[in-house]
Amino acid sequence: MSLAIATWNVNSILARLPTALKVLEEVNADVWCLQEIKCEDHRFPRLEFESLGFNVETFGQKSYNGVAILCKHRIEECVRGVPGFAHEQSRYIEAVIAAPGGPVRVASIYAPNGNPPDTDKFKLKLDFMAALTSHARELLKLEEQVVLAGDYNVIPRETDCWDARAWEGDALFRPETRAAFRTLQHPGYADAYMQADASAHRYTFWDYQAGAWQKDHGIRIDHLLLSPQAADKLERVEIFKQARAMEKASDHVPVVATFSE
Repeated sequence: MSLAIATWNVNSILARLPTALKVLEEVNADVWCLQEIKCEDHRFPRLEFESLGFNVETFGQKSYNGVAILCKHRIEECVRGVPGFAHEQSRYIEAVIAAPGGPVRVASIYAPNGNPPDTDKFKLKLDFMAALTSHARELLKLEEQVVLAGDYNVIPRETDCWDARAWEGDALFRPETRAAFRTLQHPGYADAYMQADASAHRYTFWDYQAGAWQKDHGIRIDHLLLSPQAADKLERVEIFKQARAMEKASDHVPVVATFSE
């Protein structure tokens, strides 16, 4: 038995519903952490996902942001919003998954982009990361399997982008941003991709502009951070790159982590 947990920024679930349903069927993960659903809760296409066997929890917002957790197992203890982060933006949803091998606490995260970096948008980004870090430390005290999955809008290493010079000064690559990501991990969270693979120049996002997909000008900004209890059970990580080539594709692709039960 194994448990597969995927994170994916869908970039509007209503605009890309047929593609999303196809991806979910092809990947066949047990849990999906979705970001940028870009719709209010009542407009989320629950029935379509429930027909595939998923339980659904959402934290939506009109036209922007929005996160969701889809799960083939029972969902418990749902939390909406990062504790201590007061901004009214739908960027965080957390739940306990009643998996056959034991409960797993999962969060779907959509961190602020932060651009332009000389504006309040960058401060919002760093404030969000600080609140998330504080909450993540509290979660470690539970000594549970914790998976913090999502679009962090952080390029951790120079080799996580196609050309570091092209991203210099961008909020996703600023020293403060990368430091905040390291601080989040420091108490004991492992980057699933780095633990399982760590290859350079493997990307999860390709812009729609300037032929980025065709040129493989991508970046790795979608991450799954694991508590020690979850990291101990990690078997492999796959970047489902072929989703970017589909019709009406999101500019992100799913990252799937598989855990032993």
